[in-house]
Amino acid sequence: MDLKLIISKDGSHTIYRKDIEETYHSRHGAIQEAQHVFIDMGLKEVENSKNEINILEVGFGTGLNALLTCLYSKSKINYIGLEALPLNNRVLDGLNYDTTVIEDNSQEIFKNIHSAPWEVQYPITSLFSIKKVETKIQEFEITQPIDLVYYDAFGPNSQAEMWDISIFEKIYKAMSSSGVFVTYCAKGQVRRDLTSAGFVMERLEGPPGKREMLRGRKL
Repeated sequence: MDLKLIISKDGSHTIYRKDIEETYHSRHGAIQEAQHVFIDMGLKEVENSKNEINILEVGFGTGLNALLTCLYSKSKINYIGLEALPLNNRVLDGLNYDTTVIEDNSQEIFKNIHSAPWEVQYPITSLFSIKKVETKIQEFEITQPIDLVYYDAFGPNSQAEMWDISIFEKIYKAMSSSGVFVTYCAKGQVRRDLTSAGFVMERLEGPPGKREMLRGRKL
């Protein structure tokens, strides 16, 4: 892959992938986007009702969402991150999240997340463990009830196959009662397909530079 590090507007890195002309995070602020969409609108919502949370992330990418989840969660987290094309160490070592996420232990946690072995559930802290899986969601067998989904695939215009209704139906079936699905994407067709899959959908205020995002619930 032809990748280029870019400084987003909040000072944190995102990565530009030339072949599909997409960035891994918002150019308006990588950390701000991840914090708003996945932590504030997702994790905090689920933590209100659960002490232990199974999280599935589709599009592990840079590991930023996993880092923020580990840093800010007050619950026990069992995290699964799916990534079909893992980034190499050269790219990961260039990311500046250790200095732009203002937490004393962010550098150590970020390093440990990326040095953790793939395909096994591996403890990072006493409350957070992660299983990184090199696969596509279409090929992944979900074997445990999922309480929260971070859907962070590249956008429908670049990777339409990642937004097929069959994927949403698969995820819906695997989710626990009252499970929450969050994504930065707010396209009308995505919302309609998530609704058809069974989710009760909400349009929410988006992160900086984006008017809306989507949140779904399994009731």
